[in-house]
Amino acid sequence: MDTTSLITLCLIACFFAVMILIGVKSKKHASDVDGFVLGSRSVGPWLSAFAFGTSYFSAVIFVGYAGQFGWNFGLASTWIGLGNAFIGSLLAWSILGRRTRIMTQHLSSKTMPDFFGTRFASPALKVAASVITFVFLIPYTASLYNGLSRLFSMAFPGIDYAVCVVIMAVLTGIYVILGGYMATALNDFIQGIIMLAGIVAVIAAVLNNNGGFLAATEMLATGETGGWQFASFLGPDPTFLLFVVLLTSLGTWGLPQMVGKFYAIKNEDSIKKGTIISTLFAIVVAGGCYFLGGFARLYPDAAQEGFDAIIPAMLSTLSPIIIGIVIVLVLSASMSTLSSLVLTSSSTITLDLIGPMKKKEMEEPKKLFTMRAFIVVFIAISAVIAIYQANSKSLFIAQMMGVSWGALAGAFLAPFLYGLYSKKISKVSVAACFVWGVGLEIVQLFVSLGVFRFTEGSLLAFVFKNSLYSGVFAMVGGLVLVPLVSLLTRKSVPAGTEEMFACYKQSKNVEITDSLGK
Repeated sequence: MDTTSLITLCLIACFFAVMILIGVKSKKHASDVDGFVLGSRSVGPWLSAFAFGTSYFSAVIFVGYAGQFGWNFGLASTWIGLGNAFIGSLLAWSILGRRTRIMTQHLSSKTMPDFFGTRFASPALKVAASVITFVFLIPYTASLYNGLSRLFSMAFPGIDYAVCVVIMAVLTGIYVILGGYMATALNDFIQGIIMLAGIVAVIAAVLNNNGGFLAATEMLATGETGGWQFASFLGPDPTFLLFVVLLTSLGTWGLPQMVGKFYAIKNEDSIKKGTIISTLFAIVVAGGCYFLGGFARLYPDAAQEGFDAIIPAMLSTLSPIIIGIVIVLVLSASMSTLSSLVLTSSSTITLDLIGPMKKKEMEEPKKLFTMRAFIVVFIAISAVIAIYQANSKSLFIAQMMGVSWGALAGAFLAPFLYGLYSKKISKVSVAACFVWGVGLEIVQLFVSLGVFRFTEGSLLAFVFKNSLYSGVFAMVGGLVLVPLVSLLTRKSVPAGTEEMFACYKQSKNVEITDSLGK
C-alpha cells in the first residue's frame, strides 16, 4: 500500500469511528418520534446552520458541478457559490426560518407533506406530497455516490467502487438509525468543519501548483482551451449562468430535507445566529468549490474523460496528506447529505403515507421501528441504483437524477412559501403547483431521453434545453401559478386559516436586553 492510500485509510478510519460514536451517544435523544425526526425542536444555531450547509453541499457539487460549470463559465462560476450563499442560505433563513419554525410547531407538523396536509386541510395533498418526495428523493440520493468513484480509484487503486458505496451506505445507516436527527446534526457539524478546512487547503494547494493565483488566471485567459472570457466577470454565457444560480440557490427553498432544518431549530436567537453562520459556511464551501472549478480549463486532458474527471485531476499531483483530506471532505459532504435525505424520506413515508392508511393510530415504538426500517430500505435502494448506474451507464437513471431537484423544488417551493405568508392560498392552487412542477420535469425527462423533440429556436426548446432551465421555469412558474389559481378558486381556501395564522400574533414578554420596546 502506497503512502497516499495509507494516510487516506487512517483518516477515513478515524472519521468513521467518530461518526459511529456520535450515533451511539445520540441514541438517548431518539427515544420518541419528535426526538428522532426533529431533535425535539431543541437544536442550537451552530448545529442547525452546519446541518443546513452540509445537507446543501454534497460530493455532487465538489466533483461534478464544480468541474462542469467551471469548464463552462471559468472563474465566473464563483457566482454560483455566492448565489448559493446569499439566495440559498441568507435569504432562505431570513424569509423561511422564523415563520417555518413558528407555524410548524403550531400545526404540530414534522414533515413538509404533513405541513401541506394540515395547513390546507387536505389529506390528499399530504399523500400526494409524500409520493412526490419518495419518488424524486431516491434518484437524488443515489446521485450522491457518483462523486466518490474517481476520487476513491485515485486514492485506492484496484478497490471496486461498489465496495466504497456499500461501506459508506452501511456506516451512514448505522449512525442515523441509532441517533436520528441529533446524531445527524452532530455529525454534520464535524463534517462541516472538515469541509471548511478541506476546501481552503485544496484551493491553496491547487493554486500553488499552478504558480499562484495571478499565474493561474493568466494561463486560463491565454491557454489553448481557455480565453479571456473564462477569466472575465460574467463568463462566456451569462444567461446560462443566471439559470444555474437560480436553480441551485432558489431550489433549496422547496426541498424537504433543507426546509426540515428550520422545524428543529431551538429559538429566536438560534435563528439569528444560524442565519449568519450558514451564510458564511456557504461562502467558503460553495464559493470555494466553484472558484476551484473555475480553473478547470487548465486540465484539458482530464476533461476529455468527462467533467467528473477534472477535479480529481487537479488533486492527483498534490501531497498525500492533501489527497487524504479531500477524500474525507468528499465523504463528509456525501454522508451528511445522504443522512438528511434518508431521514426525510423515511419519516415522510412513515408519518405521512403509512400512518394515515392505518385505521388505528400507530404507537410511538412502532413508528420509530418503521422509520428505522425505511432508512435501511432507502439506503439500500439508492446504493443499488448508484452501483447499477456506474456499471451500466443507464441514460434513464442519469436523467432521472438530473430532474429530481427541479421536480421537488418546482412542486413544493411556491405552496410552502405562500402557505407561510398568505391566508388566501387555496387547496386547488397547491394541487395545481404539484402537477405543474412534476409534469414539467417529466416532460424534461422525455426530452432528455430523446422521446420528445421541439423545433430548434422555439420557446419550448428553450424551456426544455436541459433540466437546469426547466427546473427554473418550474419554480418561477409555480410562484406565478399559485396566487393566480387561488384567485380563481377562492372557495377552496381552507377554513380555519385565521386560527392557523394566529400563531404569528401571540405576545411574549422579553427582557430589555432583547428589545428596547417603544
